[in-house]
Amino acid sequence: MSRSASVDQALARLLASISVLEVAAARRAESDRSKGSLETELALMQDDRARLAMELDGALSHGKRLEATTEELAKRVDRAIGSVRTVLDAASGRN
Repeated sequence: MSRSASVDQALARLLASISVLEVAAARRAESDRSKGSLETELALMQDDRARLAMELDGALSHGKRLEATTEELAKRVDRAIGSVRTVLDAASGRN
């Protein structure tokens, strides 16, 4: 094999190796971009989770207050019904 043919083969192998390296570098760059996107998305999801947890705590607290208020109103209505019955019973007893 002549020296020129050896150099041509070496250059061909070098160009092929460079092409493979460029493809690998492009894949790695895409992988890094995807990883960055995933990390950003994960951070956003964690922020949303924290916000939703706070909103849930607030809603549960509000629900408990509503339940306590409802119980108090039910007691008052029962007392009012009792008072009305007493008045009606007293009025019907007079007649």
